[in-house]
Amino acid sequence: MEVQVQDNNVEKALKILKRKLTKEGIFRQLKDRRWAEKPSDQKRRKERQAKRRLRRQMARTRAKASS
Repeated sequence: MEVQVQDNNVEKALKILKRKLTKEGIFRQLKDRRWAEKPSDQKRRKERQAKRRLRRQMARTRAKASS
C-alpha cells in the first residue's frame, strides 16, 4: 500500500493511509490476532461475520430494487 505525500503535508498523508488501512481491515486483523482464539470461538466468529455480510448484501439489493 502506498500513499504519496504532497506539499510536505504528512498529516494528511497519514490520515489517508489510516483510512485505507481501515477499509482493508488491517486494524481489525491486528486486534483479532492479539490473543489466541479457540477453534470453536473462531468458527462462531466466522459464522457471525458471514451472517452480517449476507444481511448487508440483502439490504443493498433491497435498496437498489426500491430505487
